Amino acid sequence: MPHNTQPLTALLVFTGLNAVLCSTITPVYDFVCFLPYWERRRERHHQEHEAAMLMANNSK
Repeated sequence: MPHNTQPLTALLVFTGLNAVLCSTITPVYDFVCFLPYWERRRERHHQEHEAAMLMANNSK
């Protein structure tokens, strides 16, 4: 073997890193999902859809 492996250290580092990532994902997810950009985009898409439906109904 070229080097001495330390499986316990690797396991502790892996577990610690996962714990840190799991504890930080919720605020990041909330920040991204509740940005005002998405609300404006959804509202604009809704208005465009309603306008298209009105145009389709008026052309009949």
